[in-house]
Amino acid sequence: MFRAFFFNPKSVKVMSTEDNKNKLNIEIDEKMADGTYANLAIINHSVSEFVVDFINVMPGAPKSKVKSRIILTPQHAKRLAHALTENVKRFEANHGEIKDYEQTPIPLNFGPTGQA
Repeated sequence: MFRAFFFNPKSVKVMSTEDNKNKLNIEIDEKMADGTYANLAIINHSVSEFVVDFINVMPGAPKSKVKSRIILTPQHAKRLAHALTENVKRFEANHGEIKDYEQTPIPLNFGPTGQA
């Protein structure tokens, strides 16, 4: 199935060419459309959910805050992982390989360890 994504500041429409009855109109306000920058994601999971925390770590700063948290079912987490993989492949096909520059590990003190 082919999916096209159309974006404008007020709505995102996902349309399927196989079945035009499956239209989804998603509204987004201007503040959310601006997005939030993150350069670190921490992923935890239990048997029923994945929790992805997005953080902006500034060089030299001793402390950072979670900027956004997304909670997904395991099925949606797998779909997201697949969608990211496919989009990275398409990006690299158009723009060349994304270089993964090694950085020193960031020491993390991120609250208590999770339990399922």
